Amino acid sequence: MQVTETAAAGLKREYRVIVPATDLEAKVNERLDDLKGRVQLRGFRPGKVPVEHLKRLYGKATMAEVIDAAVREANSKIVTDHGFRLATQPNVVLPSDEAAVEAVISGKADLAYTVEIEIVPPITLADFKTIKLTRLVAPVTDTEIDQALQAIAEQNRPFTAKSEAAEKGDRVTVSFQGTMQGEPFEGGSGENVPMQLGSGQFIPGFEDHLIGVKAGENRTFDVKFPEDYPAKTVAGKDATFAVTVTSVEAPGAVTIDDDFAKTLGMESLAKLKDAVKDRIQREHASVSRQKLKRALLDQLDERHKFEPPPSLVEQEFNSVWASVENDLKQQGRSFADEDTTEEEARAEYRAIAERRVRLGLVIAEIGEKNNIKVADEQLTAAVVEQARQLPGREQQIWDYYRKNSEALAALRAPLFEDKVVNFLVELAEVTDRQVSREELFKEDEE
Repeated sequence: MQVTETAAAGLKREYRVIVPATDLEAKVNERLDDLKGRVQLRGFRPGKVPVEHLKRLYGKATMAEVIDAAVREANSKIVTDHGFRLATQPNVVLPSDEAAVEAVISGKADLAYTVEIEIVPPITLADFKTIKLTRLVAPVTDTEIDQALQAIAEQNRPFTAKSEAAEKGDRVTVSFQGTMQGEPFEGGSGENVPMQLGSGQFIPGFEDHLIGVKAGENRTFDVKFPEDYPAKTVAGKDATFAVTVTSVEAPGAVTIDDDFAKTLGMESLAKLKDAVKDRIQREHASVSRQKLKRALLDQLDERHKFEPPPSLVEQEFNSVWASVENDLKQQGRSFADEDTTEEEARAEYRAIAERRVRLGLVIAEIGEKNNIKVADEQLTAAVVEQARQLPGREQQIWDYYRKNSEALAALRAPLFEDKVVNFLVELAEVTDRQVSREELFKEDEE
């Protein structure tokens, strides 16, 4: 086998590979000789079928298998001999001329093809013990717990039907049909929709027009959609709504005590408070973890600057860009609405794609160098969690992941990343800083 490098630019390499016809023929004969002892043909005793006869019957099929194996062997040898790590699968360019292909398959010509590969550059990992991070810690206050209890009480407040006119704070159930210039519009209708007057659940002015209605009453009124309404097709436009009131209900009193806690399945108010505190603590811990992880990834990005493989960047960019375009389409917005241009947006998201690919390679390198792996039981637990989210379809979800290696890999990836992050946080110098809930949940200005 002869391998010659024909091109090298950046992370891309191209090789010309020639496998002599005599080598292919020897492999074919070897396979047919092995087949001779197992195949049964009419007119021949077991193990006595001549190789030449087998060649006439199975020669081309066997040669195709030999060629496929030879290509894979040659490509593997190129990668191994040069110590390459492939960014993508090799692109093999075989002869396109039918006569040339037939000559190779019939054993009359050498196999000559070109293989194009893209490699991952060598990655020199930073000293992670020099990384300094600040972890934001927000204690749960009594005020937070009280506010959460009030929200739970509001969600579980009883309502009773009333014959009097609706007041602010009452719950009304309505069916409505919206039109613009006499024509219905998407999202402008609803059936038996409950709303609490004064909650601001609907567009400004809608709930105000329902003050004073009674069950069974019909009302028609005009409202204007806000200029910044997410759906640009209706933003800033006037609409007419024909509304039928199904019911009017008055809110009842809620006392947050042991009896209330028991209606929620808790033993007592104290137990309910403990559960609320635990939930808030988990929320705080989750946000704190997200911000710590983001700061860690920022430092990894700063300390590992190298050219990421172009094909991986292109794949990531195409995925991100498709999502961006789909979001804009669904919202009825344009790049101008986002105060940018398509060209500027493309440059921004390509930079994001490059960062993601580079960080992905760094994380993979850290995992490989430190033998960080996702245990089978962890992956199984993740599949079980996915199945739990779709009651009644557990077996279907389980079969999907069992039969779909790509889906399983997508499930494994965040688990692996979290394990690498945990590993790095243990090595880094982490300082806890106590903050308020408001500061913890405040979005970074960037």
